[in-house]
Amino acid sequence: MKQLVLNIRRDAPPSFDNFVAGANQELIAALRASILGESHLYLWGAPSSGRSHLLQASVAEARAAGRPVVYLPANAVCDSLPDTADALLACDDVDRLAEEAQVELFNAFNRARTRRQTLLLAGPCAPRALILREDLRTRIGQCLIYEVQPLDDASRAAILAGQAQRRGLRMSEEVLDYLLRHGRRDLPSLLATLDALDHASLERKRPVTLPLLRELMQGGLDI
Repeated sequence: MKQLVLNIRRDAPPSFDNFVAGANQELIAALRASILGESHLYLWGAPSSGRSHLLQASVAEARAAGRPVVYLPANAVCDSLPDTADALLACDDVDRLAEEAQVELFNAFNRARTRRQTLLLAGPCAPRALILREDLRTRIGQCLIYEVQPLDDASRAAILAGQAQRRGLRMSEEVLDYLLRHGRRDLPSLLATLDALDHASLERKRPVTLPLLRELMQGGLDI
């Protein structure tokens, strides 16, 4: 499997290359097949699972391949979806669609075959748990469906260690262990804590150790 740990940049545009795949290799392969084909796909996962990252990465790769692309956050789906032939229509947070937008997305499903369009959708839960119009929920349930699998602790630790190495930080293993045992476990929160440790280490000219982390926590750092 391609090593992605050192490629993470928090300010980089979402792509498949800066997504840590973990157990999501099959999902990424399915996304790549869908964005160049006509198989509709729905991916779901908890907040900070990376579903929006993957959706935007798919949009970027489809656009780079020359396919017409429309990316719509839920609150942007309004009067009508574009009827562009061969387009990839990507919609995030489908659970937040207003009633009119739900009707329009259902209509997009109906015309997708004749217009050779592909629908790529994302939401927070499996289709059966979506609170949407029944006809739309049923259509979403007929897509290819993938849950974004969370990272395991080994992957989280490898990412943090890799980021620390990239920044030239000396981070003790006990800091990694403490963060994974007692901190928030989603990747954005872990990277935010690493940012705080990086800043404090430079400012105080000290290595990243458990005493430094505890000092920051006593000063208000929420891990």
